[in-house]
Amino acid sequence: MYKFTDGGLRNVWLANGYKIKQTPYGEAVSFQHLDGLVKAICHALIRKKSKLTGAEFRYIRQAMLLSQASIGKTLGRTDQAVALWEKRSMVPKFADMMIRVLYAAHADGNERVKNIVHALNDTERTIHIVLKETARGWTHTEQDEVEDELEPA
Repeated sequence: MYKFTDGGLRNVWLANGYKIKQTPYGEAVSFQHLDGLVKAICHALIRKKSKLTGAEFRYIRQAMLLSQASIGKTLGRTDQAVALWEKRSMVPKFADMMIRVLYAAHADGNERVKNIVHALNDTERTIHIVLKETARGWTHTEQDEVEDELEPA
């Protein structure tokens, strides 16, 4: 059995799905189907009966590609509060429950939740909404940058 410590996890063991190789620099481990492994770990974590540790909370958050700022904003807390939960392993009950529900709905393919998660991921970027009037009415697009040149009206 192999103790899987990615992301600071301490209680995950792999019975198979990995290979250990000797290299000139020491032992190296490779994992088969890493995306599936991450999903399986997250599913196991959201179903565990005891409270999530800080490392477990972080692992689930990172599996959804959410920053501490994004999840903090969602939960009405600062990124520093989230960092402390993860570091001190003192995740509040409401945050524990919310990350479990959010991951479960996201992983099960709930499109609304996936869109929310993607929107949260994008909160770190500056997005410009560009509106254009057409024969059918106003439409919008999102761009990372907007040219400073003004087009004639």
